[in-house]
Amino acid sequence: MTAALRMLAYGVAADFMDEYVRIAETTAITSLKKFVAAVVAIFSEEYLRSPNNEDIARLLAHGQNRGFPGMLGSIDCMHWKWKNCPTAWKGMYCGHIREPSIILEAVASYDLWIWHSFFGLPESNNDINMLERSHVFSELAQGCAPAVNYSINGDDYTMGYYLADGIYPQWSTFVKTIPRPLGAKRKLFAKAQEAYRKDVERAFGVLQARFAIVRGPARFFYHETLQDIMKACIILHNMIIEDERDEAEAVDLDYEQIDEISCTPMSREPTNEFTEFIQVHQCIRDREVHSQLQMNLVEHLWQLQGES
Repeated sequence: MTAALRMLAYGVAADFMDEYVRIAETTAITSLKKFVAAVVAIFSEEYLRSPNNEDIARLLAHGQNRGFPGMLGSIDCMHWKWKNCPTAWKGMYCGHIREPSIILEAVASYDLWIWHSFFGLPESNNDINMLERSHVFSELAQGCAPAVNYSINGDDYTMGYYLADGIYPQWSTFVKTIPRPLGAKRKLFAKAQEAYRKDVERAFGVLQARFAIVRGPARFFYHETLQDIMKACIILHNMIIEDERDEAEAVDLDYEQIDEISCTPMSREPTNEFTEFIQVHQCIRDREVHSQLQMNLVEHLWQLQGES
């Protein structure tokens, strides 16, 4: 465990451990693989979970205080260079930087807790391809996500949103900045949105500062090993966030209760569940709601902070 933690925290090579803990290189590598696999297997249910009702209530309260009602966090992607990428896969994992890397998509909140992580796609993809493949809105589309109800300027909304940069599509679950804003209202909104969207950038920076193994180039050959390392680092990062969180914000939650999964019978005909699934997907990708939400937030922020 000492060798594994030092390799995660300092990003050193496995043979460097020989001078500190007197173990061989192969033993250090095996210890790291078993350690990260155990962390993922034991703690992923708690520290890689989706936000529950208590978490959403806390996130909505902080979003309301910051002038963004309904905000659940910010979303972005990070690239991890793969030094020892197999030659047969190098073309697939290379993008505009000409070096193989793997992409991590994450959602982070104001306290830098990472609520969603999707890791493993090649760097030849971009943020939009990651969004199409990830499961960030899967629970929402299936109707399993906790309810998020809020109102802005008299308009009611039933889905929370994430702050995103310009590459993301105009969906009702994203709020993007206004490029080249004209007028005081739009400039105030763009300034606030770009400031609060940095939460996920800060989360990436803190994650790389705490675990240098994800800051430097990856030296392992197998994709599954890199996935376990990234997930383990995110789990340990969330553990530290929970430990350093203010006691007033700490909520005692019971993670032992696991709901029974009900089996849906197979059907060749269009069912009500499938119809609702398609309708929710259409609501998520509604461009009109995206524009309306953005304009309402512009007016809302101006009412709160415009005079000051």
